[in-house]
Amino acid sequence: MRIRKLPALVAAAGAVALLGGTAPLAAAVVSHSGGGHSRYHSPIKHVLLLSIDGMHQQDLVWYVRHYPRSTLAELVSHGTEYSNALTTIPSDSFPATVGLMTGGSPGVTGFYYDDTYNYDVFPAGTKKCVGRPPGGEVNYDNTIDVNTNRLDAGQGLKGLPGSILQMTSNPRKVINPAALPVSAATCKPIYPNQYLQVNTIFNVVRNAGLQTAWSDKHPSYLVLSGPSGNGVEDFFTPEIDSQAIGYPAGVDWDTNVAATMQFDSFRVQAVLNEIDGYNHSRSKHVGVPTLFGMNFQTVTTAEQLPKSDGLTGGYLPGGKVPGPLLLRAFNFVDTEIGRMVAQIKAQGLANSTAIVLTAKQGQSPTNPNDFKRINDATIVAGVDKAWAATHPHAAPLVVYTSDDDVMLWWLSNRSQAAANFVKHYLLSHTAVAYNIHGKRLTVSASGLQKVYAGAASAAYFGVPNSDPRHPVIFGIVQHGVIYADAPDIAQHGGADFQDLSIPILVDLPGPQHATIIGARVRIMQIAPTILSLLGLNPADLQAVRIEHTQMLPGLPGQRTW
Repeated sequence: MRIRKLPALVAAAGAVALLGGTAPLAAAVVSHSGGGHSRYHSPIKHVLLLSIDGMHQQDLVWYVRHYPRSTLAELVSHGTEYSNALTTIPSDSFPATVGLMTGGSPGVTGFYYDDTYNYDVFPAGTKKCVGRPPGGEVNYDNTIDVNTNRLDAGQGLKGLPGSILQMTSNPRKVINPAALPVSAATCKPIYPNQYLQVNTIFNVVRNAGLQTAWSDKHPSYLVLSGPSGNGVEDFFTPEIDSQAIGYPAGVDWDTNVAATMQFDSFRVQAVLNEIDGYNHSRSKHVGVPTLFGMNFQTVTTAEQLPKSDGLTGGYLPGGKVPGPLLLRAFNFVDTEIGRMVAQIKAQGLANSTAIVLTAKQGQSPTNPNDFKRINDATIVAGVDKAWAATHPHAAPLVVYTSDDDVMLWWLSNRSQAAANFVKHYLLSHTAVAYNIHGKRLTVSASGLQKVYAGAASAAYFGVPNSDPRHPVIFGIVQHGVIYADAPDIAQHGGADFQDLSIPILVDLPGPQHATIIGARVRIMQIAPTILSLLGLNPADLQAVRIEHTQMLPGLPGQRTW
């Protein structure tokens, strides 16, 4: 993710965030009874949850058609495939991951991106919380690590990368509290899990006395332990945005596809250890987790990089067929998932393990001919200059931005008049863009097709306008536009169909035939579905009760709660 950051300015404080409301495109509604941790007997004792970040539904279809003997083809051949599945809006990793794990959309979970702004916090590093909070950055990316440039996030392991499996199972130990926003209520740093407004599937599984494990790309995925902090027993969260060991200086694990493959392979080994009944480091026999899994980063890296390892990244012109680098990434992921499936069978777990495969997000654009890169700093400067012309004594208007192929802005003046001013400016000014070949273009309306401003942005996310977390400006880009000064040829975070379209595949134990369900479903529906498969009550998820999130339809043996 590429984010344009501005210095945090003093801004008006907002009211305490509320949980109410339903975001646009929310899942269809069903009734759930709430409370309790009741269970019923289920033959499914384990769920392996995998996210192939960046993969589109069209990619799964293409790959299975061209590689009919692949692991993915095997899973599709006896699984239930949801051909019209979408992720969250915004489609960035953090809102999508917490949506996947809670059943809630951003307005309910409180996460709009991994790096945002909150009008009701004190800035990181605050020691004395006096008076009204000025607002501040809420950052949960790699910059909160104890050491941002180490694979172990600052734990101090010797012999990296070979020793990385010895990394702590508690990410909190490698998070620097001085880098975290500070609570107005307690004047203490807010850890990622404490910022989450609802519980997770890991909390429900743990509260039922069952085991959990998860691996992701930053220690900040501590968020998945939920507000109570008890969700994930065994985390494995090496830092992807750190110096790739053995590569030239300045090459991170996600700026070279070979390095990303190596990074993913560390975490695959952790999952294999867990399938064998050990903790992620294989230092202790603890039994196979009830709920466990990981995300893959290799595909999303191969989609974003114009070139790596001597191969061209992204898709071929037309946007349907993966180019050589991306095909290599798909083949790698398929092989690694094949290792997990083989190990499940070898350990005699095939009849008790469900595999759920999805993607946190897609990427846009897939067709390189649609690509348009805009430097959003010029747009921000233009807005502030125009505001100053009519408000000469006011602070700069744009206090914080998170822009990829989406625009999320927070303003120093939260009035509807200020929001309308920004909306009018954005939609009435052109922007300079560059295509895939570096040719200069002129793009209308700052590269946007729609802008939700002030109360309209709050309504879009189903929260009160006084909510201190939601962006004051939420802009949906024209297809193919990304805001970046980096070489990326695709991004995610927005509401483009290519950002949103993801695979969801559920492979249950026992004899099943390939089933394709074309009904519109959302990634949030995976959470209650997993709990139901395990014999747990989906209504134990707070977001499920708030938004009435429905289970995925059409799965055999589902229980109505």
